[in-house]
Order: sequence, then C-alpha cells, then structure tokens
Amino acid sequence: MKQIIFNNNKNIVSEKIKEYRKKLKITQGDLAARMQTLGVNIDQQAISRIEKNLRQVTDYELACFCRCLDVTPNELLINFNKYFD
Repeated sequence: MKQIIFNNNKNIVSEKIKEYRKKLKITQGDLAARMQTLGVNIDQQAISRIEKNLRQVTDYELACFCRCLDVTPNELLINFNKYFD
C-alpha cells in the first residue's frame, strides 16, 4: 500500500478510536478480535499502530471500527478540523 501522510499524520481517527475503545473498557486485543469477526485481518499490534498514528486506516476498516465501537463515522472523524490548523 502506498504510504500517504497528511500533515505528518497517517490517519485522523487514532485519538477517537482509542477514546471510544477505552469507554467500552476493552483492550486492543479485544477490539482486534471484534474486527476479525467482521472479516478484517487485523491484530493487536495493528490496533496499537493505528492508535499511535503510525498506520493508515482503510475505508472498510473505518466502517468496521464504527460497528465494533458502536459509533458513527462522524464521531470518529470529529477532530478533522484540527488537522488544518
């Protein structure tokens, strides 16, 4: 996959994924397992890299994160404007 960086970020949902995961009181491993039940090939280390903004998030992963965390895409993308400051 071609690496795309926007304002030194690999994704813009890292903070919100971590926030909502912690609200649900689940581990990165738990989240990875939930994602795997939806057919996403992802492990705990990949979740960690996403939360540290070291890995991109694909559109289908975003959709599955929303389902696993019981949030809307807008809730994960809410910080979007801060990346333009």
